[in-house]
Amino acid sequence: MKLYYSPGACSLAPHIVLRETGQAADLVRVDLATHRTGDGRDFMAINPKGQVPLLELDDGRRLSEGVVIAQYLGDRVDNPALMPRPGTDERYRLLEWQTFITTELHKGFTPLFNAALDAAAKHVLGQILLKKLQWVDMQLAERRHLLGEPFSAADAYLFVVCGWTRVVGLDIRGLRHLQRFLADVGARPAVREALAAEGLPAA
Repeated sequence: MKLYYSPGACSLAPHIVLRETGQAADLVRVDLATHRTGDGRDFMAINPKGQVPLLELDDGRRLSEGVVIAQYLGDRVDNPALMPRPGTDERYRLLEWQTFITTELHKGFTPLFNAALDAAAKHVLGQILLKKLQWVDMQLAERRHLLGEPFSAADAYLFVVCGWTRVVGLDIRGLRHLQRFLADVGARPAVREALAAEGLPAA
């Protein structure tokens, strides 16, 4: 398999899942500004969406969208904590969190990366996003991870998205339960391996 990624982008989440499951895949770096791969290919010809992650399977088929790739990778191994089995309550809870992170958090960061947006607009949007992160903080008050004790694919996704707060200048230092969660996830060997492989500092 091949995982197309950009350092620190949302592709880091399925990259973490890949390492948590011990599966092998070649990493192909993509420059999202130029849409060129590390070996000089036109990424738009590979994925017309122009976005990472993209997972190329052994038979040449390709999967896009990080949540889907995480499910695919998780379902290939017997690890019901990381990716609960289809039809279980835990699976639906995982999908509930994955959907929330995608629609409410991930997409909430998108305008904050836009250099054309003025500071006042970014402040307003940042505060809206902060309120959602405060809600997440409350959910983590009495649980180690999003689904409780076990680490799941949703935790990998939340870890990656929250890492963007440093890039856009959103202060979450007061969210102590979320801070504890980020430190805990950042210390996992698979997470540290994924960060190092992408040339990123340890969390």
